Amino acid sequence: MNSDIAVRLRDVQKHFDTTTGTVRAVDGISIEVGAGEIEALLGPNGAGKTTTLDKILGFTEPSAVTVELFGGSPRAGVIDGRVSAVLQTGGLLRDLRVREAIELVASTYDDPASIDDVMIRAGIANIGDRLIQACSGGQVQRLRFALALLADPDLLLLDEPTAGMDAEARQSFWHAMQTEARQGRTIVFATHYLQEAEDFAQRTIMIDRGRIVADGPTEQIRLQASGR
Repeated sequence: MNSDIAVRLRDVQKHFDTTTGTVRAVDGISIEVGAGEIEALLGPNGAGKTTTLDKILGFTEPSAVTVELFGGSPRAGVIDGRVSAVLQTGGLLRDLRVREAIELVASTYDDPASIDDVMIRAGIANIGDRLIQACSGGQVQRLRFALALLADPDLLLLDEPTAGMDAEARQSFWHAMQTEARQGRTIVFATHYLQEAEDFAQRTIMIDRGRIVADGPTEQIRLQASGR
């Protein structure tokens, strides 16, 4: 799995049959993300961003075509620990304490990163004894971030990572992400905040109704989207 391309999607589609007809959640998306790049998937809720990330992670099979991570399959990338994700929902036992949850997930890896280190990097070193059910939305997202770092991944996928955070927590989270980016990680994040894309992404891919409607340097996309 050696490639200068971290993510390659080619004509990826995902259709769902409903009682009112076929929904084209992803409708022919083609993307290449170079290793070490920071890219935003920007679009409104329901645009197809989360479904696209699901395809990248191999959670569901695309209705057609090519999905590769570092030249191999999504499953191989996840198994090898090269790919981690911070998702919006799922996977946390709320009656565990924060550190216990990290220790539990770390026990599934052959050679996990230091628990103390990932807690510091995620900004949750001071809440290790707190029950997950007592954590704020922003703290839960930071816990998910710490869990994603356990594999020391080359690629981080983030799905609306600052949802539920206030402005101060959002700024602190992105500061932590910028630190990770400087270590050479490839980062792809989905957001509906144009400001987040502008502040953090080198390239922005705008998605609407399952299709790419604009793709280019973030400053260029910002100018296109201004006032609309």
